[in-house]
Amino acid sequence: MIKNDPYAFATLAAEQIVKGLGIATLPVDPIKIARERGIEVVAKPMENEGVSGMLVRYGNEFAIAYATHLQNEGFENFSVAHELGHYYLPGHVEAVITGDNGSHVSRAGYSSGDKYEAEADRFAAGFLMPRYLFFPALEKAGSGLAAIEILSGLCRTSLHATAIRYTQCTRDPLAIVISRGGIIDHCFLSEAFKNIDGVDWIKKKEGVPHNTATFAFNKVSNNVRLGIRIEETSNIQHWFGGSRSIEISEDIVGLGRYGKTLTVLHKIDIPDAEDEESEQSLIESWTPRFKHK
Repeated sequence: MIKNDPYAFATLAAEQIVKGLGIATLPVDPIKIARERGIEVVAKPMENEGVSGMLVRYGNEFAIAYATHLQNEGFENFSVAHELGHYYLPGHVEAVITGDNGSHVSRAGYSSGDKYEAEADRFAAGFLMPRYLFFPALEKAGSGLAAIEILSGLCRTSLHATAIRYTQCTRDPLAIVISRGGIIDHCFLSEAFKNIDGVDWIKKKEGVPHNTATFAFNKVSNNVRLGIRIEETSNIQHWFGGSRSIEISEDIVGLGRYGKTLTVLHKIDIPDAEDEESEQSLIESWTPRFKHK
């Protein structure tokens, strides 16, 4: 569990529900589970841009509608699981729906400042990618974007959601950046990355650093629209500044109709402090010293 995480309980609640259902393999099917619970689930093209799903209440009966405009199974599964979060998490139905009859509309993205939406997002991640199933798969999947793609296919989740869950579960230092054009939407760091000394953290709505492959990638709109995928090398200083110069891998993929870019920063080999000191001493010993006359 991530330290000091106010939403960890929502993820844990979802994992306990899935485990309690006796599910022992991926993927977890949220539509099947909802219908077995007596909740009607319907696909619906949403008229308002950004709407991902809806929870409808009529007395003690519930229904879920999910948006299909992105034509992405992973996005649709997450939308249904998100609405299940509102259904299952204590206090949510009363908070998001007024009275015994009504509906609640949810919007896509991890950027909502509303605590109920944030809790439902975390519920959805834990529901579709419960740690007891996701972590063993992660350990076998490899690293970087290739691993996230494997896990996305296995869980039937979007690359976006899978990448975020990957940072929450991996033991490795890793960062993912979601950007649109020249602006960073958000950045998620693994616990191991957060423990790296000598680097600054990326802030939301900062510009994508100009000396990165992601900046060049985003300047070509078709890269995002067509889901182009590339793998480059970079340096941790290009993204995070600070005093440490460490070569890293920068994997990039366009997210198609979602209109954003996913960047995975990984293969971050952190040298020991003694090794860094030895390297610096070696550099200094080989650096010519000239006397000023």
